[in-house]
Amino acid sequence: MSAAAAPVASVEAPSRTPREVFVALSGLIVTMFVAVLSGTVVSTSMPRIIADLGGDQAAYTWVITASLLATAVSTPIWGKLADLVNRKVLLQLAIGLFVVGTAIAGFAQDTTTLIAVRVIQGLGAGGLMSLVMIIVALIISPRERGKYMGVVGGIMAVATIGGPLLGGVVTDAWGWRANFFLPLPLAIIALVLIQLTLHLPQLPKRKVKIDYAGAILMAVGVSLLLVWVTLGGSEFEWSSVTSLVMIGIAAASLIAFVVVEFFVAEPIVPMALFKNRTFTLAVVASIAIGVAMFATSVFLAQYFQLARGATPTESGLMTIPMIVGQMGASILIGALISRFGKWKGFMVLGSLLVVAGTFLMTTLRYDTDYLWVSVAMVVLGAGLGMVMQNLTLVVQNDTPVSQLGAASSNVNFFRSIAGTIGVTVMGSLLATTVQDHITSGFAGFVPSTPEEAEALQGLASGAVPNVHELPDAIRVVIESAYGHGIADVFWIAVPLAVLSLIAIAFLPNKPLSTKTAAESLADEVEDAVIDLAEAEIGAAVPSAESYDERARRELVSTTTGSVTSVDGADASGSRR
Repeated sequence: MSAAAAPVASVEAPSRTPREVFVALSGLIVTMFVAVLSGTVVSTSMPRIIADLGGDQAAYTWVITASLLATAVSTPIWGKLADLVNRKVLLQLAIGLFVVGTAIAGFAQDTTTLIAVRVIQGLGAGGLMSLVMIIVALIISPRERGKYMGVVGGIMAVATIGGPLLGGVVTDAWGWRANFFLPLPLAIIALVLIQLTLHLPQLPKRKVKIDYAGAILMAVGVSLLLVWVTLGGSEFEWSSVTSLVMIGIAAASLIAFVVVEFFVAEPIVPMALFKNRTFTLAVVASIAIGVAMFATSVFLAQYFQLARGATPTESGLMTIPMIVGQMGASILIGALISRFGKWKGFMVLGSLLVVAGTFLMTTLRYDTDYLWVSVAMVVLGAGLGMVMQNLTLVVQNDTPVSQLGAASSNVNFFRSIAGTIGVTVMGSLLATTVQDHITSGFAGFVPSTPEEAEALQGLASGAVPNVHELPDAIRVVIESAYGHGIADVFWIAVPLAVLSLIAIAFLPNKPLSTKTAAESLADEVEDAVIDLAEAEIGAAVPSAESYDERARRELVSTTTGSVTSVDGADASGSRR
């Protein structure tokens, strides 16, 4: 037994005081702050970026999609690596990739370059989103996690609420390129803090086997599927040979990926996870949440700038109700879950709000009263805040620690995949819908000034316009087209939100554990050591039949005056 005790010590998790927990979280908090800020400071200036770089609606969609695709494809890979190798080193590597991609994006001269470096940025973001939640699970129990994540959520609220406003101010003052350089000093601070304050228990020794075949097949299948969805109907017909070849290769790659995952030693997406009802239903719910979350972040900026003529600064201010609803609900519900240990009712209520919020988004027009727009944003934001992080929480609570990384990252993976595909489909639909509204809006329109004629020529190229520079007569038509078009695309999210509600309603209502993942892992290892020791002892113990026979012999010996113990030694200790 003493020889077997070493593995337990390798994963032993000493209890931490609240102060020690916050110290350990400090680097993670700054990391998430950098990740959120890097996205939000750019979001409000994205219409201006695409317009300045001469991009069209497809380029706008792909600048967003490229990052989401890289994030989605890399998330399960990061998560699987977290079960195999040093998590701290992985997190630092993810920060490095994210910083490099963000910095290079600031020098982009065309949309093609910007899309390419957004892939690098997305690879880093996939690691950040996956690894931070895995590391948090190691040092905080599910029951207590809401309380600490409430504090984290408050700090994230500063980045999320202040980011769009800061991005708008910076864009109006120094240009959109400056937004990409703002997070770099904070990223350096995050790396230093993680190195100094984050101390994690060592992983048990395992042979590292990377599922290269699965990674390649998944990347090929998902990427081709997204390219097909984005370019279909514009670059080639849906029923063309090109379309059939792309969808055929994508389908074959994804089917092959599923088959491979059944046979490799360390699958990226362990199919055994789907035997767990909690994991499967959480994945279904994450699909709808991903579409709603990514759609609002992408299309709200377009709505305010292209449908309401707002500047980037004004657009950032206008999105505050959405962020307040999301972060406020996340902080409040997280604290309540920690206090009472109940989560099911809060998540069902949150999914109802997501259904209501996505429906309200379909009613927006370019001249909708801003108060009504704010109500829609608060409702949808509150619903997302109550559901999004808690889906990961309930999965982590009902998953063996040895599969914690894979389970956590795959919930995020399916959410990212669904969000990426959803945004791509919605972006393609928006481009078509807006063009139809513009065509009908200008039916019979005759330009009366050279400015109007020049503006119409620019619109004919398909480029995203700078609405505030258009003549009034043309501006109204463009704003109406984008307002109506953006509202229409949210109809895609409504039935998915209903599906999310159903999935959450059927989630098993399992009580939250009071043990951290590291403590649970130590228990699992200790149990395994005990089971192994008992098996070894059991192999040396005589069978029940021989034990009974020896007991009878002992009884006979006792009656004849010879005292003999069961192990075969007499009272004097000598062996018979």
